[in-house]
This record gives sequence, structure tokens and C-alpha cells, in this order.
Amino acid sequence: MKGSIWRQVPLLVWLVVLWLFLWDQVSVLSIVTGLVLALLVTRVFYLPPVELPDRVNPLGVVLFLARFVFDLVRASFQVAWMAIDPRRVPTSSIIAVQLSTKSDLSLTLTALAVSLVPGSLIVEADRQDDILYLHALGTETPEDVEQVRAGVLAVEERIVRAIGSRDDVRRVNMSRAERSLPPLITGRRQSAWESRHPIVPVEQYTPEGGYPE
Repeated sequence: MKGSIWRQVPLLVWLVVLWLFLWDQVSVLSIVTGLVLALLVTRVFYLPPVELPDRVNPLGVVLFLARFVFDLVRASFQVAWMAIDPRRVPTSSIIAVQLSTKSDLSLTLTALAVSLVPGSLIVEADRQDDILYLHALGTETPEDVEQVRAGVLAVEERIVRAIGSRDDVRRVNMSRAERSLPPLITGRRQSAWESRHPIVPVEQYTPEGGYPE
């Protein structure tokens, strides 16, 4: 219980700050009531804690943000052109994408990044099987569908490169090997971690998405 509360400290702080913004004042009373409500919300509407990343790659973060902005601008022009192009009626599809990782954080960030880009929207996230279902525009051929699916996996890989855990990196490397692609990240630290932590069967994976000890 104590460890669970400490893991939720960032959420508690954010809820108190949100409460202060709603009241538009900072006082002892508003802080205390905000803290009481934050504790009540997190206890009554309990959600499993999300495991924070054990590695952060500053260059990976910069590359992810740069590519995200590029995709955002490009997709905006593409969707705008689809809307005014008189030669065709835009087609769309619901596409299932099997992610490589098993972490809630990676799944959530991938879903958010994909949904924020015009022309694609996550309609469902299967947490149990790590599958994202998205509505995508401009999918006239099977090749277009596969291109969208590959794009989602590329977003996931950029997120893992930036802040993914060691287990995320291993799973992405395994997925890329199945597609005859080189590993995303290699190195002595990654290899040493993998030697100490064997592959965990799906049935033994923790509900929280973290690596079971």
C-alpha cells in the first residue's frame, strides 16, 4: 500500500494543481481540499500504476519530436488535399496493428502520437493483446493499409528509442528481426540486461505492464 501511494505522487500533485486552477486561487483551504479529493479519487477510482522508463535517450527524444512535427505538418496538407480533390472520394479503413512491446506506457504514448496526426484516429486499444485499432484515411489498396501499419510500428519504435525500457527494446528488436530488419538498439548494457532477464511468457506478464521480478 505504501509503495502504491508513493508511485501515485505525481498523479496526486497533478490533481491538486488542476483543482487549484479550477478554483483560480491558492490558499491553505484549496490545497487541503484538493489533496483530500485527489486521495479520494485515486483510492475509489484506482488504476494500476504505470511503470516509468528506466532509460531516457535525449537524442531519441529530439528525433521523436522532430519526426512527430514533420508528420503532423505533412498529414495536415495531405488531409486538406483529400478534402478538396475532386478526382476521388477519400477511402478509409479500420486497421489492427499488433504492437511489439508489452508496456502500458508505450501503448498509451503510441496511441496518443498516432491520434494527434490528422488522418488517423485510435478507435480502440486492446491492452490484453497490445493491439491498436485505428481509423485511417487514404487506404485505397492493401499496400496503403500495410503502409499505415508500418507507420504505427515506426512511431512505437521511435518512442522506445527515446524512453523505452530494456524489455521494450528487446521486444522491438525481436519484432524487427522477424521482419528482417536490423535491431533498433544494441550495446553491452542491453545485452547484459537481457542475459539477466530471460524472456517472460505472456501468461506470466504482470497486469501493470512492468517486468515481473
